[in-house]
Amino acid sequence: MAEITASMVKELREMTGLGMMECKRALTEARGDIKAAEDLLRIKSGAKASKVAGRVAAEGAVGAYVSPEGKTAALVEVNCETDFVAKDTHFKEFVSTLAQCVAETNPANAEIFAQSKLHSGETVEDARRALVMKLGENINVRRYARVETAGRVAVYLHGNKIGVLVDYQGGDEALGKDLAMHIAANKPLCVSKQQVPSENIAKERKIYTAQAAESGKPANIIEKMVDGKIAKYLAEITLLGQPFVKDPEQTVENLLSKKSAKVNAFYLFVVGEGIKKKSSDFAAEVMAQVGRA
Repeated sequence: MAEITASMVKELREMTGLGMMECKRALTEARGDIKAAEDLLRIKSGAKASKVAGRVAAEGAVGAYVSPEGKTAALVEVNCETDFVAKDTHFKEFVSTLAQCVAETNPANAEIFAQSKLHSGETVEDARRALVMKLGENINVRRYARVETAGRVAVYLHGNKIGVLVDYQGGDEALGKDLAMHIAANKPLCVSKQQVPSENIAKERKIYTAQAAESGKPANIIEKMVDGKIAKYLAEITLLGQPFVKDPEQTVENLLSKKSAKVNAFYLFVVGEGIKKKSSDFAAEVMAQVGRA
């Protein structure tokens, strides 16, 4: 069997990004064949990915990419188990790489995206599995969004936990930044009231009607009260209806009108939003460990 030298271990570490001992064991098992050792580590990384797949990944980061010409942009959310890993350099590089991949390849769905090729030549899924093995946590590519426009795009990242992508026309870059920051702060659900699902409005109207009925006022007064509450509800959840964060005296709709601008669409990602985090009883976990011991 070929001698496993320090330079061979170093080369394999540079190829895979994995630990020294893992690389040495793989080289020993592969009898000094570096390519075979790399393949072996990839196989094992897949096995490790399967073992951690059931663990809740509600932390993570949002990454963004804007093309050099400024007409195409993408957001991506990647989840992991702890904030510690979310701050890891390799994890952050992976997130940024995926955002660029989305912008450049425009994958039709998650399955196609998983098999998309990165600039390194490996697929998104292969890179994800390798990262799982390296960092030891469940890592999921949760969602992505892409915009390609004849107008303008604006991107805003608040740390690595909130990401906003805005497709707009008219105005200037400063307006785009203001809009993106406003969306990150006020979290509207959609651009205009026309985009609010009718079932959402019907549900709110039903609740407001029941509340107003308790006042004992006449039906025509109750109807006006409910209409007023619906108008307030729509203003709160739509971008155009919200008071502009930097000047609450005017709405975003007023701001856009003054700038002769229009928002076509926006995307807002908040890390872990909607993921049910596992609650744990630390004392119970310690006692369980003692019991097993």
